[in-house]
Amino acid sequence: MTMSKQQFFNAWASSYDWLLPSVFYQAAHQHMMDYVDLKERASVLDIGCGTGRLLYRLNDRYPGINGIGIDFSLQMLRQARQQRGDRTRLIFIQGRADSLRFADEQFDTVFCTFSFMHYPDPDRVLAEVYRVLKPGGQFYLLDPLLSLLDPLLSSAYRIQHLPLSPRGIRFYSAGDRDALAQHANFGPGRHYPIFFVSLLSIFEK
Repeated sequence: MTMSKQQFFNAWASSYDWLLPSVFYQAAHQHMMDYVDLKERASVLDIGCGTGRLLYRLNDRYPGINGIGIDFSLQMLRQARQQRGDRTRLIFIQGRADSLRFADEQFDTVFCTFSFMHYPDPDRVLAEVYRVLKPGGQFYLLDPLLSLLDPLLSSAYRIQHLPLSPRGIRFYSAGDRDALAQHANFGPGRHYPIFFVSLLSIFEK
């Protein structure tokens, strides 16, 4: 039987924080913080939060934020909750990126780091992000970008499929991200190379 992405991440959860991909992700998060600016009491959503490391890092720098992390992997969420300690303003719940169970215009800021590449319906995800953001709110999208492969990818979206997890993953260039975001009513993004082969894109509602 073919393993689903949910089963894949459930199986990975207990060792996730100590494996090479996660170590790389955490280093990229640290570099991303140079571009992050949150309000003192910002309401923050982290989509595909995994073991919660990004929300913890954000809370350390901005202790007044109210943060929600969502992930479809219960085992990832279990790891996140075990590390929460006295960070009472952070909660972790199960959910899907393409069907967010939140009110319209609920969040000041939404993050999606190293999970967008896994989503089969990126248009739907961005539409949901736009819906739950307050006017003037910002969406931070951080994902790998293998620029050296760009000439090998299709000219329309230059998406690379790789069998590194069930159903593969996809990489989006700055132009791809702008096209997807504008389809969801965002304006053009600001794009910054982060930590070797990642790209940070910031979109504003």
